[in-house]
Amino acid sequence: MKSKVPRYVLDSFALLAYFQAEPGSRRIKAILDAAQKKEAEIFITTVNYGEAIYITEREKALTAAQSLIAAFDQLPVTVIEVDRKLALAAAHWKARYSVAYADAFALALAEQMEATILTGDPEFHEVGDTASIEWLPQDS
Repeated sequence: MKSKVPRYVLDSFALLAYFQAEPGSRRIKAILDAAQKKEAEIFITTVNYGEAIYITEREKALTAAQSLIAAFDQLPVTVIEVDRKLALAAAHWKARYSVAYADAFALALAEQMEATILTGDPEFHEVGDTASIEWLPQDS
């Protein structure tokens, strides 16, 4: 399944960083621009997508979550439904590492798609070099 263009998986941290114009948003925008030109592919699981939506609703408001959904739908990101195979792969990551369950889905998808996870979430340090991770900047 090796792709000719770089592949990336977003976790909720990356998605929220982009929409909240946090320091990592520039890097994510560059990758989104590349994906728009078919020079990269970007994926997110329904679990990670849903996590970003519930965090937005909880921290801001339902209308903010609805705005995120509308804006997200314009992005060149493929949302991957969680099936049994992906759920079992995520369970395997969760069993081996002390990461949040949603993070385990990003790890499983990155493994399945031979992709790099874009994140700034410190929980991913737990997996060390067993996954390809690009760390988003945390300061301007």
